[in-house]
Amino acid sequence: MIFVNMIFIDRERELESLRQRLNSPNFELIIIYGRRRIGKTTLILKATENTENSIYYLATEGNNLQKFKEISRKKFPEIEYIKEDWEALFNFLKDKVIIIDEFPYMIEEDKTIISTFQRIVDNILKNSKTKLVLLGSSISIMENALSYKSPLYGRRTASMKIKELKFKDLKYYNLSIEEAIKIYGFAGGVPFYLNKVRTPFYNWINEELKKPDSFIKDEIDFLLRYEFKDISTYKEILFAISLGKNTLGEIKDFVKVKGDISSYLKKLERIELISREVPVTEGIRSKRGRYIIVDNFTNFWFRFIYPNLSLIEEGKYEIDEKEYNEYLGLVFEKICREYIKDKYNVKKIGKQWWKDIEIDILALGDMKIAGECKWSENVNPVKILSNLEEKLKKLDISVDKYIIFARSFSNNEKIDKAEFIDIKNIRKWFFS
Repeated sequence: MIFVNMIFIDRERELESLRQRLNSPNFELIIIYGRRRIGKTTLILKATENTENSIYYLATEGNNLQKFKEISRKKFPEIEYIKEDWEALFNFLKDKVIIIDEFPYMIEEDKTIISTFQRIVDNILKNSKTKLVLLGSSISIMENALSYKSPLYGRRTASMKIKELKFKDLKYYNLSIEEAIKIYGFAGGVPFYLNKVRTPFYNWINEELKKPDSFIKDEIDFLLRYEFKDISTYKEILFAISLGKNTLGEIKDFVKVKGDISSYLKKLERIELISREVPVTEGIRSKRGRYIIVDNFTNFWFRFIYPNLSLIEEGKYEIDEKEYNEYLGLVFEKICREYIKDKYNVKKIGKQWWKDIEIDILALGDMKIAGECKWSENVNPVKILSNLEEKLKKLDISVDKYIIFARSFSNNEKIDKAEFIDIKNIRKWFFS
């Protein structure tokens, strides 16, 4: 089965907002950013597909001024006679829609470019009908460009941070619930990866890994190099976290970096590959925080690809279904949290733990909900519920409702205050 390109799933609000901005009679400086592969370029091109006076320029690592003029000349031949100068070119292009993709490349090439654009906005564009759209995949660089220290601060009229799709959005890909969960474990909610996948998933992934030019093998290197010059330490940190080394001390011991490792972790947090998780009932400064990989594809890559690169290069590696099912336990927890957030008014949700006691889900909101997630068949729900109640008692936490999730249960016993959610219930919710 080949997927249809569903890049605009859950993007209707962004698309409508962009179109309103682009049709405004006033000047607009729109900033669009988010990780690579998330669909930023397709979104803006869709929003401007019927706009005749628009220019789309994809920045590169060098000679951007010359290349920008050449791209503009193909749409507006008269620009050939304009001086090769940013201010002169923008003055000529006044009242047009100007899209510059991967703007961070221009910043890397010329550190003064943001100041130059500030002068252009203040002196040439601000009283015009020009629409200037800047896109970037380097979250750190784009957020710096938006900060109060940036020359462009206060000039933007709109900014959009494009994020991953939710698990439930995968229903538009015409998948069975089982295939959706497998694919979500690989692709997360990143449209680029979702549009690469074919079904059945196990056949596709193992065929893909045997291709000498598979995008999967060097995808993480490609993503990290966009943010960091030296990626080796960042890769080892991510590998450590994927292996369950979640505390600062455990990560440092594994990576064996001299000096403080906190700066590396903060940078990985900033680009949203990892986050510092704390028990739900505690604040962000809790000393019991631990690091997790946020992104499913990154988790998948360090679990299955990174340790097996040599075998993959030889064409001798296949992903084992049993091992992948074990990995899906973590993915299933994410799906269960999304289920609860979708069904209940939740203000805060996550794990709760103390020493050797851990609860998969604790949700705080209109009601307090505790849950356990078991990506297994024939789970005894009464036994899991009893264990959960015992753990809550030890932690001195009372809740209004219990929810036990599993692929299937050994019985369907009804218990007050408890809900047993199996794959059939998940399917019903998924397609609702």
